[in-house]
Formats: sequence, structure tokens, C-alpha cells
Amino acid sequence: MSSILARLLGDSTARELQRIQPLLQMANALEAEISALSDQALAGKTTEFKERLSAGETLDDLLPEAFAVVREASRRTLGQRHFDVQLLGGMVLHQGKIAEMRTGEGKTLVATLPVYLNALAGRGVHLVTVNDYLARRDAGWMGPIYHALGLSVAAIAHEFSGLYDPGYADPQAHADDRLNHFRPVTRREAYQADVTYGTVSEFGFDYLRDNMALRPEDLGQRELGYAIVDEVDFILIDEARTPLIISGMVEGSTKKYYDFARLVERLVASRDYTVDEKLKTATLTEEGMTRAERALGVENLADIEHVDFMHHLQQALRAHACYKKDVDYVVKDGQVIIVDEFTGRLMLGRRYSDGLHQAIEAKENVRIERESQTLASITIQNYFRMYAKLAGMTGTAKTEEEELQKIYNLPVVVIPTHKPMIRQDAPDLIYKTERAKFRAVVTEIEEWHRRGRPVLVGTRSIEKNEQLSEMLRRRGVPHEILNAKQHEREAEIIAQAGRLGAVTIATNMAGRGVDILLGGNPPDQAEGDKVRALGGLHVIGTERHEARRIDNQLRGRTGRQGDSGSSRFYVGLDDELMRLFAGQRVAAIMDRLGIDEDTPIEHGLVTRQIENAQKKVEQYHFDVRKHVLEYDDVLNVQRKVIYGERRKALFGDNVRENVLDMFERLLGTLVDAHCPADARPEEWDLEGLREFAARLIPALADVPVAEDASREDIKERLESAALGAYERKEQEIGVEQLREVERLVLLQTIDRKWIDHLYAMEALREGIGLRAYAQVSPLIEYQREGYDLFQQMLTEIQEETVQVLLRLQVEPGASLAPRPVPSGTGPRRPAVMPGARPAREPAAVASAAGGGAPRHAATIDPAADRRKIGRNDPCWCGSGKKYKKCHGKDE
Repeated sequence: MSSILARLLGDSTARELQRIQPLLQMANALEAEISALSDQALAGKTTEFKERLSAGETLDDLLPEAFAVVREASRRTLGQRHFDVQLLGGMVLHQGKIAEMRTGEGKTLVATLPVYLNALAGRGVHLVTVNDYLARRDAGWMGPIYHALGLSVAAIAHEFSGLYDPGYADPQAHADDRLNHFRPVTRREAYQADVTYGTVSEFGFDYLRDNMALRPEDLGQRELGYAIVDEVDFILIDEARTPLIISGMVEGSTKKYYDFARLVERLVASRDYTVDEKLKTATLTEEGMTRAERALGVENLADIEHVDFMHHLQQALRAHACYKKDVDYVVKDGQVIIVDEFTGRLMLGRRYSDGLHQAIEAKENVRIERESQTLASITIQNYFRMYAKLAGMTGTAKTEEEELQKIYNLPVVVIPTHKPMIRQDAPDLIYKTERAKFRAVVTEIEEWHRRGRPVLVGTRSIEKNEQLSEMLRRRGVPHEILNAKQHEREAEIIAQAGRLGAVTIATNMAGRGVDILLGGNPPDQAEGDKVRALGGLHVIGTERHEARRIDNQLRGRTGRQGDSGSSRFYVGLDDELMRLFAGQRVAAIMDRLGIDEDTPIEHGLVTRQIENAQKKVEQYHFDVRKHVLEYDDVLNVQRKVIYGERRKALFGDNVRENVLDMFERLLGTLVDAHCPADARPEEWDLEGLREFAARLIPALADVPVAEDASREDIKERLESAALGAYERKEQEIGVEQLREVERLVLLQTIDRKWIDHLYAMEALREGIGLRAYAQVSPLIEYQREGYDLFQQMLTEIQEETVQVLLRLQVEPGASLAPRPVPSGTGPRRPAVMPGARPAREPAAVASAAGGGAPRHAATIDPAADRRKIGRNDPCWCGSGKKYKKCHGKDE
């Protein structure tokens, strides 16, 4: 067996599967015993497992029996029994690895095994899907299994949170019954469920929103424990280039975007600008720069005072020359909506950043949304790296194993199919022109349709999708078209793509997650048998994608579960991939052979050229994602510090101690600046010290400082006066009221300064590349200057917090009750989130709460009391010194 696996799957996979074979055998051995249990006894296993975990057993100890229990629950509730290979896939997922399982092998069912096992720990499990429909569908589909075993399951989607409840009927009555049993709940309740299904955007934005909350009850997520990412290659690789950003509107005129859009329309390609299609950038030539300067009435656009002009000109030029309608975006209902280049889906709510989206809106002459300011952000890579354990599943990950291993530490294990795969993949046919290629594609579609065989055609863009549809319409071939414009019917169209004579034209990855059943859905056995006799579903790719796995995913739509099927790709030398990377070499071969436009070539050498081109693009995109991550890692360290401090303030953890420490650090910095340790006392600037200290804390204006005082004496006097002023403020406002105010002021100050810091880091990031001309590493300079900016921000937080608290006027007994969080504030990626407000106008205000447990005098156990002493309190030993300067100085 192991030698066969080694030959089929490679040594590392074979070794891994051989290692977990004993666990599979143990689970199978328990099947008869588990199947004999009553429904009540089966559900009782969940309580038993939790008790065994509490008694010291581990999840690994429970795995065989827990998997056997889930298998039986699935058989009883869904009528589906997990195959052995599905148990193997579940074991790989539990170990925190990626299980590569071909399309149709039942990944949705496989996930229930490790999800159930890890949910027993009581920390919540997240299952991440590629879209809202699949999140709700899969949670509702697998819900009966979890419900039968006593676990709760929830789904989150855009403006939706629901808890699976088989007794609840959705008033909207969806045609797909799997969507009908979600009782509406809050986000917090959805995250309190044992299992939560949702999309990467929802999980990521909820994390960011939690770190903008101003009261503990507004938090949604728990700590990030275990997550399984479905279609892991798409989410962790394709999606990883776009950061998750919550932004708020900033004021500004939109007229300038229209002006620059009209200006670039007058520029001529090649003469006035050049375009790099790979990088999607456009660069003005010297002549183009001169024309632009003349049009704008400026002498030199490179001058610093014209930096805003230059920015708008560059973005307008990119919008005009690099971004194409119905390829990169569509215009729908007066809005510019981005099209996902990998799936062909509309990316609703997402916007290009840095003014590019506004430039495209001006180009298309639609209403321009105002630019935005980043309030919170994180890359997908760094979000998922926060999970204690991460796993993934997909049909195509092996080609990207290097990136998945290096970035996420996720090895890939290929799971064998339940039945042998008999799909036939024909060699590529290469044509000289796109026109000839599409004629050949239409001819093949027409022939298979005449015979009754279903055909699925994949295109790379909406434009090509509609072009092919029009050619088929003229030939009288009935067909369904599926692209971003028909995304509402996506699942319905894809589900029927396996019927007799069906012709479906879809952008490459549309319909992902929905199986194509031969004979249609619901299954028609007789029709399915006829389709199999004709050879099964035939897949045609009209263009090679930049990534090999996207081509493999298209091929994987056919030949599921041992069904017959076939695939073939048609390639034109003027296709984007060929034109940019391999077309000239192949064209030279075809010219030497004297091949005309309508005659294809089919040769291993050409196929290797295409694969080499794809490998170059894959490596390029890997480098881009790695580059983005290297820079975000700098911000990620800072983000962890700020969010950690923010969380402490949110829960009122020693906020008073934190504020008093700010007094000490600020006053220490002032003394160091005006009374340097390496200067003689007569050289100290005591007058400047008094002036600065009074500006920071008015109560320090009258603090006497003797000319012969030491640095330590000066610090002690200032600290004592500041503490006295603060204690008077405490008596004036009230202890509980001031604790509440401290938290609120600190949270709002952190938020405001963090937003300003993000803006400063963005500005630094934009210009840092120029440092390479000075023979220095831009990344190292970004790390160094980013650290300086971060330290400056921390100082500003301290200064502003202290100033606000000491100048604050609050009427005794006045309510600081929070305002309700506005509903419907869904996130937008990466630019605008309607309803998200800047920190200066928070959506919620911190609630009143006590400042922690009361302190008691030491009576019996001084050591026990030392744990309750604040750093600024008198030391427990009775020396009269502060604790931090006595027995607490080494802590």
C-alpha cells in the first residue's frame, strides 16, 4: 500500500498518510460500537469528551472516537457516511495542515470532523469560506450534524448573523432549504457559538472593529483559536494581496478628478506615456510631461509644491490606460464595482485605494465617492497568522506549497480520491490569433451540443465571456452565461451545468464551491447515465490563466467522484499570458512551420513554454505578496502593542496606574531634556523646564525648584505636585466617574493617534522606494523611521491623555452613558466603510465600571497583599517610598 501511495502521491504525502493509518483503523474499529448507541447516548458523547478533556486527556487522544461519533451523526442526520479518505482528510486538517482534495470529494463534509473535535475545547472554531452564500449554505447543510451532537453553529455574512435552529423557519423562505433555519442573533452571539462559518472579510473586519470598540460589551470575537480555511489557495494567496482596511470619509473636492480624467484623454499612448501591463502602471514620457505641464499651467510638475497634481495625474493615467471596463471593473447602477480577476465575481463594497477608484469613476463619468482615511487595517496574512492553529482545504494547493509553507507554515498533504479519476485532459491547441481561437471553440461547442453532451466553458473576463456568448447566439446555440453581472443566479446556473445538452459559459472560477452533478441537480439518475455514456461533462478553457492552479480548478469541475469527463485548453498567441511572456517565441516557431491562422499546433514544447511562463508569473506574484508582508510586519508589531494596550484600557486593567506612569515618564523626559545628566547644574534650563511642565500640567506652574536641587529631587517634586493635582481632580469628579473618564480618554486618544500614525506610515511607505537611489535598503529605512514614528506616537498619546485628564471638567453625577452603535455599518474593502466614524466622533463611549478589586491592608500575608499594590502606592514595608521605587523596583 505504501509503495503504491509513494508512486501516486510522492514520498512526503505517502509518509504522512502512512503515519495516520493507525488512527483511521482505530476509528473504523469503533464504528459498530458507536452505531449501536441511541440518539441520546450519541449526543451524550459530547459531554463525555469534554469531561475527559478536563480530566487531562488531549484532543489527539479523543480523535478516533470523536471522528467515529461524527461519522455516525452524519449518517443519521444527512444520510452521508464519511469515506475512509475523508477521515484521512479530517486528520490532516486537525494537525494544522492543508488537505488537497479534488473537486467533488466532499470537503464540506470532511470539515465537520476536525471542527467537532476542536470545538470540544470550548474556544470556538471558525470555518472560513469564499463568499456569503457558501458560509450560510455550509453552516445550514452541516448544521444537523452539530445540532445532533449538542454543539451550536452560527453563520456570519454581510449584514447577517444567524444561529442554526432546526425549529426556526426564515420568513423569506429561500428556495434552498439549507438557508432557512438561521435565527437572527447579534455578532457577539454568533461568535459565542461552538462553530462559526463566515467569509474572510467578515472575520477580518470584525477583528478590526473589535479593536475600535469603546466598551467591552461591543466586542464580538473571542480569542482566535482554530480555523479551517476552505479554498485555502484562493483566500491565503489570491486574496492576500489586498489588505483589510476600515476607513472613514475625508473632505475634499471631487472636481479635480474629472479635470484630470479629461486631461489624460488628450494624451497619446507611446508618444506621451508608456504602459507596463504586468505591473498595471503607466509612465509619462518627457514629451507627455511637457504636455501635462502646459495643460496644468505649471513650470515643473516634479516640484514639491505640485506633488498633489502629480499624484492625481498618475492615478488618472493608470485609470485611463491600465484599467479596462468589463475586465477589471463594471459600471452598475452608476457605481464602479471591481471584478475579482480570479473568480469573475463582483467585489461589492471594495474600492481601489489611494484615489485610483475616484479616478476610474471620473473616467466613466459617474458620481465620485470622496476619498477616505484609514481607521484600522491588517493584511490577510497577518490576520490568519494570529490563529493558534490554522488548517486549510482545497482541490489545488500543491503548486503553491512553497508559499503556503513559508508564509503560513502550512504543509500540503494530497488526499487520494475515493474512486479512481478517469478524466481525460487533452493537450492544448495553440492558434495564431484570438479570432481563430474563438471560431474553433464555437465549432467544438456546437458539435458537442448537437450530440447532447454538456459543456462548461471558462473565460478570463466578462468581456470575453460576452463576446463568446454573442458568437454562440449567432450560431443558434442555446446557453447560459455566468459572470459577475449574473452572480445572483450563480449557484443555480452551475448546479444545472451537467444536464444533457447544457452549454454554460462562465468566468474561470465562478460557481466555486458548487458541485456540478451529471444529470442536473436534484440528480436525475437516467439523465446522468446518458451524460456519462456521452463522455461526461466537457470543460473548455479559452485562455491559460497566470496561475496553473486556476487552470487546474477549471479542469477539476469535471470528472468528480470517478465520473467520466474531459478537458481542453485553447490558446491564442495574443492572449495576455502569451503576449507578455511566451508569445514571440511560439509565434516564431509557427512562422517557420508556415502555419496559417486557423490551423492549431499541439506540441509538448509549446505546452512547456506556457507552463514556464505561468511559473514566472506565479513567482512574481509570490514576490509581491512577500514584499507586502515584509512591510506590513513592521506595522504588525506596532499594531500588536497598540491593540494590547487598548484592550487593557477597554477592560479597565490598571488604567489609573497607567495614567500615573504616563505622568512619571513624561516628567522624566522633561527633566532629561532640560537637565541632562551629563551637564553641570548651572547649565540646566530650569526656567524652560518650568515653562514646559506648566504647559503640560498647569498645576506645576508654581512648583518651587531650588537652584541646587538634584535631578532626582526635581523629578520627585514635579511628580508629587502632579499626583496631588490628579488626586484633587479625583475628589472633584469622584473616583468611579474618573475611572470611567480615564478609560474613555485613553481609548479615544489611542484611536486618534493610531489613525494619524497609519496615515504617517502610509506616506512613509509611498516614498520609501526612492531611498534605493541612495544605495540604502528601503525596507530597513522603513523599519527604522517607522520605529521613530511609533515612539513619537506613544509620547503624543501620553502627553494628550495627561493634558485632557487634568483639564477635564465633568459635573458630578453626570452620565457618560454610551451612544448606541449605528446599525448597518458594513465594512468596505479596501477604502470606505459607511457609518465608520473617526475617533473624534466615536460610535460608542466607554461604559461605567469599577476600577478593579479594592485593596486591603496587609494583615496576615504581606506577600499576598503585594500582589494588589499599585506601583505608585506607598510600599507595603512602611519605608514611606513608592512601591515602584522600593520593593517593586525590580518588577
